[in-house]
Amino acid sequence: MYVIMKVVISAIIIAIVTEISRRFPTYGGIIAALPLVSLLSIIWLYVQGEQSPVLSKFALGVLWGFPATAVMLLIVYLALQNSLHLFISILLGIAGWLFFLYIQDIVVTYIKHIV
Repeated sequence: MYVIMKVVISAIIIAIVTEISRRFPTYGGIIAALPLVSLLSIIWLYVQGEQSPVLSKFALGVLWGFPATAVMLLIVYLALQNSLHLFISILLGIAGWLFFLYIQDIVVTYIKHIV
C-alpha cells in the first residue's frame, strides 16, 4: 500500500512542477531545485519506521551528491545553450556527474589520509 501511495503522491508533485515549468520556466526551475525528492524520501523512510540514524545517513548521502548534481546541471545547461540535442546534453551531464563523484571520492580519501 505504501508503494502505491508513494508513487501517486510523487507523480502528482512531478506533474505540478512540470506544469508550472511549462508556463513559467524560471519559477519551475526554482521549484524543481527544491529538495522535494530528498524530503519526500526522508518522509517515506520515516513513515515506514526507519530510525534517526538511517535518516541522518540518507541526508548525508544527499549532501554528498549535491556538488556532483550541480556540476551535472551546469553541463546540461551549457550543452543546451550550445544547441546540443537534449539527450546528448543529459548523457554528457550524467558522465560529468559520475566523473565528479569519482574525483570527489579520491579527494576526500586523500584528505582523510592526510588528517
